[in-house]
Amino acid sequence: MAKKKFSKDWVHQHINDPYVKLAQQKGYRARAAFKLSEILDLEKIPVKGKVVVDLGSTPGSWSQLVRERMVGPGGVLDGRIIALDILEMEPIAGVEFMQGDFREDDMLERLHASLDGAPVDLVISDMAPNLSGVASADSARIQHLCDLALEFATEHLTADGALIVKAFHGSGFSQIVESFKQKFVRVVERKPKASRDKSAETFLVARGLKAR
Repeated sequence: MAKKKFSKDWVHQHINDPYVKLAQQKGYRARAAFKLSEILDLEKIPVKGKVVVDLGSTPGSWSQLVRERMVGPGGVLDGRIIALDILEMEPIAGVEFMQGDFREDDMLERLHASLDGAPVDLVISDMAPNLSGVASADSARIQHLCDLALEFATEHLTADGALIVKAFHGSGFSQIVESFKQKFVRVVERKPKASRDKSAETFLVARGLKAR
């Protein structure tokens, strides 16, 4: 009974969420687009003319937002977006999508091959594991995904590139922040307005890659 009530509450909250309504108006596939939009604006991170890798991209709202900001005169896309996810994603014009598990070596190799040595300017990750409800196991899964994004970014980012990763407050969070600080000069936490108050999610923005 409690679960049914929770589901009803969630549906009611979702339907009445101003960001859900705004996403529908603007044609974004998810309200998450506004989280990335606020972070890019606050941090003054440009995407036009850049190479952007979107990890955990499905349903595609982050790629949509980046693409929107990349479009130049005449509707020409100025930049490159490579998106990947374990789940399928409906095509987005100009976005290169790769389906596979970012935790697997073969997926990483496909991504490396696609870049063909080109440096990346921005890595964005909205990846989140399937949570089991067991705090220790869930924090380990979250940390693993953050570590993978960090490892990829340190290998491929330009010196002045940026990494934006979703993390969650709780067990293991301070270790994630510390690992980011070991690799980047500046690491800040951002909780965008579009992120629900009850959610433990927070976004880490890392800039200024330290010398390898």
